[in-house]
Amino acid sequence: MVKESEEDKKKKAKPKAKPKEEKKEEPKAEAHKEAVKHEAHVPKPEAPKAEAAPVEKAEIAKPKKRKAASKKAETKVFVARGKRKESVARATITAGKGVVRINSQKLESLNNPYIRDIIREPLRYIGPEANTVDISVNVNGGGSMGQAQAARTAIANALWMYFDQMNLRKKFVEIDRSLVIEDTRRVETKKFRGPKARARFQKSYR
Repeated sequence: MVKESEEDKKKKAKPKAKPKEEKKEEPKAEAHKEAVKHEAHVPKPEAPKAEAAPVEKAEIAKPKKRKAASKKAETKVFVARGKRKESVARATITAGKGVVRINSQKLESLNNPYIRDIIREPLRYIGPEANTVDISVNVNGGGSMGQAQAARTAIANALWMYFDQMNLRKKFVEIDRSLVIEDTRRVETKKFRGPKARARFQKSYR
């Protein structure tokens, strides 16, 4: 066997030196770089903008409404009341052709001529003006004569209110006071021990 030289022995004895490893960068530096990159990509929050003052809109001129055409001439309407006993009548008088209605029926439709004359009495005193008005009477309560007299008073009061320039009230009072002034008399109430207000029951032993 060939003897190894001393130099070869020294080389085998000495361990080979390991190559120096490159020093790795510290993790802190890497983290700092990544943070800088992240900040570069993140958009900065915008400062709040000052709100603009509201702009007032110009007022649009609305078209004015046209006034209605001239109104029709106002018609005179009067309502008068008349009372007699338990009857109450209300007469409405307007311009017309002389038609008189009692509870929506024409006066001529009443059968009793005496009652018709009582109701028509105030119209006889004013002459031709009676043909220029229409009268509608609503009457209720009481009997037929009481209703006729109440309607008579209501019609007379309505006439002097409608023809205010003719001074009819004074004329009616001179003719018959009950035409325009209501009768305040009422039936006396019934009493005990009798069939009516004053009559007494008879005694059988006399």
